[in-house]
Amino acid sequence: MSAVVALEHLFDSRRLWRAQDVARAPSRQATGHAALDALLPGGGWPDSALSELLVAAPGIGELRLLWPTLARLTQAGERVVLIAPPHLPYPQAWLAAQVDLRQLSIVHAKGRDTLWAAEQCLRSGSCGAVLCWPQQADDRALRRLQVAAETGQTLAFAYRPLGEAINPSPAALRLAIEARPAQLRVLKCRGGLAPAQPLPAAAWS
Repeated sequence: MSAVVALEHLFDSRRLWRAQDVARAPSRQATGHAALDALLPGGGWPDSALSELLVAAPGIGELRLLWPTLARLTQAGERVVLIAPPHLPYPQAWLAAQVDLRQLSIVHAKGRDTLWAAEQCLRSGSCGAVLCWPQQADDRALRRLQVAAETGQTLAFAYRPLGEAINPSPAALRLAIEARPAQLRVLKCRGGLAPAQPLPAAAWS
């Protein structure tokens, strides 16, 4: 077991490369930010997978990063679910981002119920994307979300504190959204090595 954990840590820290991932097909889920798409191996969000957004502080553009994707999904009639958001979404801002609020659902949950609700929504296969803000999520909980996203063929996004970057994760993609300087770094991406060059906030906010 220790050897498996050690290997996973090496993958997460970009010291090893999964060569078999090179043949993966391009993503069908463009982020809506050309510069970010160019950084990601598949050219967009990993399909049917969990993406972690590790945020230095709330309100630094973490929602704007997803708005193009959520606008595209909701305009196509896909349901988007927000689970345990820290603040009530401001409707005018979401409308300005062209998100169809008729396709937006909010689930109020606390503690472990947040993870349970996210897993159920992902497994249902009835959502285009599920966003969650878990207060506590260990490797096992994140792995369940990853499996649920694969099962339901749904985009999963988990907003977590930037400090969690030191811990390994089964997520297919991990992005760090930093405040000083305002930039985004790809920590881990399925399909290749994470690029070392950060992306300035102006390229996606």
